[in-house]
Amino acid sequence: MIQTERALQQVLEWGRSLTGFADEHAVEAVRGGQYILRRIRPSLRYTSARTGRDPQDETLIVAFYRELALLFWLDDCNDLGLIAPEQLAGVEQTLGHGVPCALPGFEGCAVLRASLAALAYDRRDYSQLLDDTRCYCAALRAGHAQAAGAERWSYAEYLHNGIDSIGYANVFCCLSLLWGLDMATLRARPAFRQVLRLICAIGRLQNDLHGRDKDRSAGEADNAAILLLQRYPAMPVVEFLNDELAGHTRMLHRVMAEERFPAPWGPLIEAMADIRAQYYQTSTSRYCSDAAEGGQRAPA
Repeated sequence: MIQTERALQQVLEWGRSLTGFADEHAVEAVRGGQYILRRIRPSLRYTSARTGRDPQDETLIVAFYRELALLFWLDDCNDLGLIAPEQLAGVEQTLGHGVPCALPGFEGCAVLRASLAALAYDRRDYSQLLDDTRCYCAALRAGHAQAAGAERWSYAEYLHNGIDSIGYANVFCCLSLLWGLDMATLRARPAFRQVLRLICAIGRLQNDLHGRDKDRSAGEADNAAILLLQRYPAMPVVEFLNDELAGHTRMLHRVMAEERFPAPWGPLIEAMADIRAQYYQTSTSRYCSDAAEGGQRAPA
């Protein structure tokens, strides 16, 4: 696999064309991307016999890291106001529709979409990536607006939106696009769609539990634990959310045991289910945590 420093420099070089892009976005993208690719590398070797896509291909790996960095940046554009609302609207148009970006300072958006379009093993994955990006951006906007508004969502509404705002759909679709994982065909299977929804719900709950203390101290309300405490001050929210997490995990394991998905989907889903312990807890920046499981806010 490409050396970490070399990959990081390529992501940073691309990211410099995005207003508000920070080193942290690249660092966490490379670190997280390496974690995922290490977990699925044996399966990618197996699929490469069919697709001809090398798991060690530097161009594919860097493109994947850049998509992850984009998700971190977009999350902070919403939460931290890195760019003006009208700029964000233009960025979303480019990323969600694959059109040129007329705004100076955001050339990297069009560059990334053009590169992924050219690299797509299956053109359907590129179309789906645009759809997933539109859903991700809409969910980020909705969550930010809700947290700042007077009317609070129910837990069900929050989790429904959070499944899109966790960004896993983009991660999976980008991997499929680059290495030919046939996600477009698999989406026709109800069990696969159920697995995607369950792993995204698990990701949202893990994210919020891990970052709840930091979010609370920062005044961030877009977090399930904080939302529930606001509505039900006496509620044992951590216990409730851990029970929810355990339930979603059991349902995921049941579906995975009953269905057989082609490589590398089993190891990939397992990697994402393990991400709190294997990735969040080892972060030195965005996902850092203390003894109380605090830490900076994970990307939505």
